[in-house]
Amino acid sequence: MADDAIAFVRALGFDQVDLLGFSLGGFVAQVIAQQEPQLVRKIILAGTGPAGGVGIGKVTFGTIRESIKATLTFRDPKELRFFTRTDSGKSAARQFVKRLKERKDNRDKSITVRAFRSQLKAIHAWGTQKPSDLTSIGHPVLIANGDDDTMVPTSNSLDLADRLPDATLRIYPDAGHGGIFQHHAQFVDDALQFLES
Repeated sequence: MADDAIAFVRALGFDQVDLLGFSLGGFVAQVIAQQEPQLVRKIILAGTGPAGGVGIGKVTFGTIRESIKATLTFRDPKELRFFTRTDSGKSAARQFVKRLKERKDNRDKSITVRAFRSQLKAIHAWGTQKPSDLTSIGHPVLIANGDDDTMVPTSNSLDLADRLPDATLRIYPDAGHGGIFQHHAQFVDDALQFLES
């Protein structure tokens, strides 16, 4: 996936870019920064973790379980996987799903079963591989997550912040894997301040 992203950036004609990697995208962003450091200026990692991170190898089972539960209860799986189960988290989940449906034109197509399985396999492989040396990522990195991410446990964000040489950590309260969606206004402010500094 990182090779494809690098090729895409180059095909667009960019010499250097800022990366925002959410969840699996955060895994990809780390690999891009290690393989092609000159291509990257700054990185934002959200709801993600390092290779071999705590609980990442178990995401597949949890995702399948939550998807089945969501289907049986007529809910969007993101409500269960991305948000806390507190009243505030449930409310934020409903608002998020409503915002997703506001856009009527040029919407992304739904993910295919094949692509979904490929993503789960990639997440499992990342979570079970040997940890990499993150000191090679010398770029400024903003790490953002909710304080109760049950998909890619929040402890992985703390681990990234400890192991990356130039990291800034933002943990959003009463938020899960979708902390940047639940606290979107604060996240946008944090991201812009980071990118403009």
